[in-house]
Formats: sequence, structure tokens, C-alpha cells
Amino acid sequence: MKTPSSKKFFGFLSLCSAIWALGPPSPAASPDVLAIQTYAGLSITGTVGAVYAVEYSTDLAQADSWLCADFVSLPSSPYLWIDKSTSVTGKRFYRAGQVTAPTHMLYLSPGTFRMGSPADELDRNSGLEGQQTVVTLTRGFWIAKYEVTQAEYLAVMGNNPSTFNGMPGAIDYGIDLTRPVETVTWTNATAYCAALTTSERAAGRINSNCAYRLPTEAEWEYACRAMTSTRFSYGDDLPYTSLTNYAWYSTNSTNRTHPIGTKLPNPWGLYDMHGNVAEWCQDVWWNLPGGALVDPQHSGGNVAHIIRGGSYENVTSTSRAAFRAFQSFGSAFSTTGFRVVLAPVQP
Repeated sequence: MKTPSSKKFFGFLSLCSAIWALGPPSPAASPDVLAIQTYAGLSITGTVGAVYAVEYSTDLAQADSWLCADFVSLPSSPYLWIDKSTSVTGKRFYRAGQVTAPTHMLYLSPGTFRMGSPADELDRNSGLEGQQTVVTLTRGFWIAKYEVTQAEYLAVMGNNPSTFNGMPGAIDYGIDLTRPVETVTWTNATAYCAALTTSERAAGRINSNCAYRLPTEAEWEYACRAMTSTRFSYGDDLPYTSLTNYAWYSTNSTNRTHPIGTKLPNPWGLYDMHGNVAEWCQDVWWNLPGGALVDPQHSGGNVAHIIRGGSYENVTSTSRAAFRAFQSFGSAFSTTGFRVVLAPVQP
């Protein structure tokens, strides 16, 4: 809590009446009204359930100085939003505006879930899945409904490395760019995210400090489970009889990828989380420790990076929500692709 005696103050702007995309509000937006508070945050009045971008500035004289602090799905109105940034010092002004969802992306609010599998889960791989761990994600994020397609990758990177494209060998797979991109390294996937970020910032579609990136492993499993605790997002499915409705895997894939979104989504509307291609995550390999963690992320010199989700050649047990695997960051296999997350870059 900041007080007047701290010689710092935090300016707050009332909710903008304009509805704006992920960039700055338009010049036609109605004037903001300045109010002074003794805490870092603001009260947002708006549409319950809608997503708002909260922005901050340290210099109102600079029109392009606004940075994104957070996205929030309004749980009530008015709602008191508090800036959780650990580096908040000095003077900050805040404003909030309702945002339009980026194309084919869903906003996931912060939450707590059990990551990993319980010791008695059928077909559990104890060597990879570790101890079940309570994980709290304190910030929401946008995540793609679908795996990145060959068409999307081609448009951003100018090439298509996918095995299932045309006739790479004896088999003619045809040209269908709605299939997920694959045969990409972790470095390829992160380069795509960086290039997409640059393009979208230049076009004014995202804020200058928002970025596309790979999900952390915790974000990936949170998204996959959709607040469920069963083996799959749709239930335990002990005999694996329903998996074919939700995933492309070894039994039904004819040993190839398929167009995205052609199986049923999970409860949050995300597709292909249990099959089609496995997906790169941001983290290097780590062991689930048990207990409780907040916003876990793992980086460093380990060359093995996390991949999650089943692929077209996976057997049933490795399509479960808790199954974990890893690959060298420089490896590229036809079983591995990725999906993207959009979030502010935290200071």
C-alpha cells in the first residue's frame, strides 16, 4: 500500500468510453477524467464477462507512452483492479478499455489447478509426470484456439517446413495448408512468435509491450484441463472409447496430421489439445516437485524443452492431459508443432 508520506502517487483514469482493440484508443475517444488514489490500480465499470486491457503511463504528455499492464475479464462491475507488478515505483497513470478478441484466440482468466496426475491415475507415467502440484497462475492470457497452421507459418516466415505438405517422399499428402505446421524446432517456433509480434505491433493491432510467445508448461496444462481434474478434458475415459471424438492419434490418424479444429474442442473451446501434433512450450525440462507453486517458469542451459499434448502417432495413454515429454530445442519432428499465447511482457 502506498501512502502520501511515501512521496509517490498514482494517478488513475476513469474507464474510457471508447471500445478499442489491443492498440491505443482512437483520437476520437472521449476525454479521460483524472483522479488521485493512494494505491496502484483503478476501478473499472463495464460489461461483466468482457475482457478489458488495463494500460499505464508515466508521462501523460507523451501520447504514445501507454503500455499494457494486464488483461482482465471483468468479474463484477465496478471491479477494483490492483497492479501486481513488483516493480511499481514512482508515478503511474492507468486507464482501461474493452478489447476485441484477437482472431481465433480465447482469454483465460487467472486461476488455480492441480498440475500433473494423481498417483493412482490409470496409465500414469511416474518417471515423466512427477508429483501432482497445485499451481496458481496470477495473470490471465490469450491463447490460440488452434495449433499454428502451415498457412499461418508460411505467411509470417516465408517458408513451410512441414512433412505433410505435397509429396516429400513416396507419399503424396497433397497441399492442405489448414493442417498444423510441424517439423519445426523450438527455435523456429520462438522465431515465429517474435516475427508475428513485430508485424502485429507495426500494424497497431497489439500494444507495444504485448508479445506473442509459446505458453509456459503450466499455462498449457491449465488451458488443456479447462478446470477439470480427469485424465482428459472431457472425462476419465478409462477404456479410451471417446478419445477418437477429440483427438487425432495412432488409431484414427492414418499416420499423418489433419486440418486443425476437425475434432471436438475442450470445455474452454480449445482444439487439438490431446492430438494432431504435440506442442512446444516455453520451459526447459523440470520435475514437478509437489506442493504449491505460483507462476512457474523454467529457463536456462538445459537443451531439453517441454512438449505437451498428443500427436497423430501417439498411443492413447500419451494423449492424457498430464502426460509430459521433452525434445532437444534444435530437433524437428513431424509430430511436433505449437500454438501461441499473447500477453504483456512483464517488467
